[in-house]
Amino acid sequence: MAMENTMKTTITSPLHTQKLLRRATFNRLYMAVYAVAIIALIYRHLTHTLFSNTLIITIPLLLADLTLAFRWATTQSFHFRPVRFEEFPEKLENFAKETGVELPRVDIFICTADPYKEPPIVTVNTALAVMAYEYPTEKISVYVSDDGGSQVTMFALMEAANFARHWVPFCRDNHVLLRSPEVYFTSNSCNPSLPQVLNLKKLYEDMKFRVEKALESGKVEVDDDNMRQMFSKWTDDFTRQTHPSVIQVLLSSVKDKDVSGVLTPNLIYVSREKSKLHHHHFKAGALNTLKRLFQFQPLGMNGLQGPNYVGTGCFFQRRTFFGPPSSIIHPELIELRHDHLVKGPIGSPEVLQLAYLVAACDYENQTQWGAKIGFRYGSLVEDYNTGYKMQCEGWRSIFCHPKRAAFLGDSPITLIDILVQCKRWMIGLLDVLFSKYSPLTLGVRRLGLLMGLAYTHLAFWSVLAVPITVYAFVPQIALINGISIFPKASEAWFYLYIFMYVAAYGKDLLDFMLEGSTVERWWNSQRMWMVCGVSSYLFACVEYCLSSLGIAVHGFSLTSKIQDDEQSKKYDQGKFEFGVASPLFLPITVSALLNLVSFVTGLWQVYSGGIDSMEGLILQIMLSGIVVLSGWPMYHAMLFRTDSGRMPPKISFIAAFLVSILCVLPAAFLKISDLLH
Repeated sequence: MAMENTMKTTITSPLHTQKLLRRATFNRLYMAVYAVAIIALIYRHLTHTLFSNTLIITIPLLLADLTLAFRWATTQSFHFRPVRFEEFPEKLENFAKETGVELPRVDIFICTADPYKEPPIVTVNTALAVMAYEYPTEKISVYVSDDGGSQVTMFALMEAANFARHWVPFCRDNHVLLRSPEVYFTSNSCNPSLPQVLNLKKLYEDMKFRVEKALESGKVEVDDDNMRQMFSKWTDDFTRQTHPSVIQVLLSSVKDKDVSGVLTPNLIYVSREKSKLHHHHFKAGALNTLKRLFQFQPLGMNGLQGPNYVGTGCFFQRRTFFGPPSSIIHPELIELRHDHLVKGPIGSPEVLQLAYLVAACDYENQTQWGAKIGFRYGSLVEDYNTGYKMQCEGWRSIFCHPKRAAFLGDSPITLIDILVQCKRWMIGLLDVLFSKYSPLTLGVRRLGLLMGLAYTHLAFWSVLAVPITVYAFVPQIALINGISIFPKASEAWFYLYIFMYVAAYGKDLLDFMLEGSTVERWWNSQRMWMVCGVSSYLFACVEYCLSSLGIAVHGFSLTSKIQDDEQSKKYDQGKFEFGVASPLFLPITVSALLNLVSFVTGLWQVYSGGIDSMEGLILQIMLSGIVVLSGWPMYHAMLFRTDSGRMPPKISFIAAFLVSILCVLPAAFLKISDLLH
């Protein structure tokens, strides 16, 4: 009887719990108070703008504040009902045994495109880490999609397949948590004095040497008939843009075993066919081929219908790719249905023949793939677009965020790569925003007001270029010319501006701290917010408008994941890496120099005119001072650094020239305007 009660308790023990965060009440109170402040600010704008003699200054400020007000309103959807889930994966195995529920098979997709920007050894470590998951190995299939079709990448995965026979059982038998070999062998968890660890480390280093040697030479040395057959498709006509499909089953969970005699996971290399005659839809196209083969925001969406898909670290049920929950959309082949079970081993001729068929570049013609089935096309941000449309169909998601990070990966650490990546995201979001599937219309109608506003907030991200650019230039130009555009310190409106600034930044800092971050990281986040606002956000808006008019066409730009020792050292020290003379750096540098000039000019006006002259300019001086403080990395890169990561002199000289024009021309324009008036 006791055993029966124990079993009942175990079976009914939850695999996860959910809890509404206590901060929800405070968030709603804050919303009400700050909304009143925004209404008061707009009222002040309307009553002062209509009677202003400097409409050229006050109208941009009104537009900027209206944009910020709209962004603030959409942001509140993340704070209205934040919910945290707590998962208990340690209960999963016992739960499956006691209930008779079979654990599902898991397909894991890893995407790569350029071995020189995304090193093959990083892809190898990623594949080895997921193959070593604490999960039945025969139920794991790892697909590596190589959009660049690199023979070096496939060679690296062949090496990974051999090493996995040793690595996977080692992780399983020793309960290793750091399952990436590169991370494990450099961590404190590794005990190199143990013979098993020492031998395993040598195997890994030998593998790494062979992979990096192949990458350096740019080709693979074929030394036997088996390899010659595997690499036979890499002919002289094989290029990144034009090549046949390449599919290789490197490990099969049906026949391949590790050194301990246990079946290995499946490991499959896939490079889909590409042709200049057919659009390949970037990463979304690769993911569909495989398919056929930021923290408080997710917490806030958790309390609605679930977080958006952000491109990585996400698990889908197969059924979600085939239409809404209420009505399934069947693909054109029965073998591609979500519930179809493949008969025979994954490497059998019949399975490979079908795999090559669906990996063809023209297979999707006249089908629903990319429109209603699989990952959705039509945007550079296929993750946002796919998750958004799935939720519009009725699917829900859950944000799982354990205390110990479930997965870690590399991301760009140089400023130019970050800005290029950010610009690409912004253009993709604008694609969705101004489509017939806009979250402001379809999203609100299908998902409800709060969830629709959450997706609208993300889609409108690049529009922040308007207020950030306005506040980075307009008040500063006015300050240089001695024009007061904000309330005086003796006016009641002055305290409204102070309250709104302190409350907004204070709330943002509080959100960071509650999620375990630090003040330093929060400050760096604010700095990057301003940097992106006048560069990648602005360039994305301009590029999208031009492409909409047929003047320019944007494309997919791959960012580098390579981290050399010098760049990593600067990153750890908190130094910006400039180095290249990119147009993206120009507005950042101009803004930094203009704010420095305006700050010094404002202080000089106070010094020469006395404390009374400060009353009308104090908010502008404070604003310039904050931007100057935030812009210290730019000044340091322009004036003091001599390493390869300094600001290119060409950018500094052009920026200085443009700042001198901004200091002179507005003064002349205002003088002429006064004479005409």
